[in-house]
Amino acid sequence: MTHAVARLRQTRLAASTKPFNARGSSLVRCDGCRLPASHCVCEWRPSVPTRAGMCLLMGDIESLKPSNTGWLIADVVPDTFAFGWSRTQPDPGFVALLADPAWQPVVVFPGDLVEPERVVGDLSGLAPVPSPGAPATGPRPLFVLLDGTWTEARKMFRKSPHLQTLPVLSLDPGHASTYRLRRSQFDHHFCTAEVAAMCLHMAGDEAAASALSAWLQVFSHHYLRCRQNQPPDTGSEAHAQLGHAPV
Repeated sequence: MTHAVARLRQTRLAASTKPFNARGSSLVRCDGCRLPASHCVCEWRPSVPTRAGMCLLMGDIESLKPSNTGWLIADVVPDTFAFGWSRTQPDPGFVALLADPAWQPVVVFPGDLVEPERVVGDLSGLAPVPSPGAPATGPRPLFVLLDGTWTEARKMFRKSPHLQTLPVLSLDPGHASTYRLRRSQFDHHFCTAEVAAMCLHMAGDEAAASALSAWLQVFSHHYLRCRQNQPPDTGSEAHAQLGHAPV
């Protein structure tokens, strides 16, 4: 596996002074999906061309967690970038990406915690969604996602100077999160992959949004079944949807 999150994970592991022991760390995991071979999901992994790109700014150990869903985004969206967050030493690659004229970056964050003048509710005036069959023009939308705990995300947002000049996309999903791999006391807190799927839908990348949602469902099911020591049920609608996706 060579996508951006996998590379960031290897860099983070190389820099570690002691092993990172996640739940189930004694299990032998697949390098592709981070699940044990008995529950591997690699044969269902989709990859869908998109106009939009994803930029993951990740908390210190987020890329090391087997339950991290930023990895799933990088599986699906070819133009996914991943950087570790540092308050004092931002990654030069991250700074250069935000300045690249090929992209229109927008940071995704709750609008009620931001100055109103920075908040946008859609991509109008930023990176318009082309009509069906029309060629795309102008910079491509780049969604900057803060991948970590809610506490980490707020810290990254407040203490990252390079984010302060970006427009802020505030999502209004209208439904509760269905993510079950980590607990949250708030139904309106969505995992990173759920947020990315909403962004892809907003950018007109419907096939990728649907594939990412299904991929999250399949991964979550296999992860939970492994935790419960039960075999996965591969007959679900999400499995069937991904059964014909390119791997």
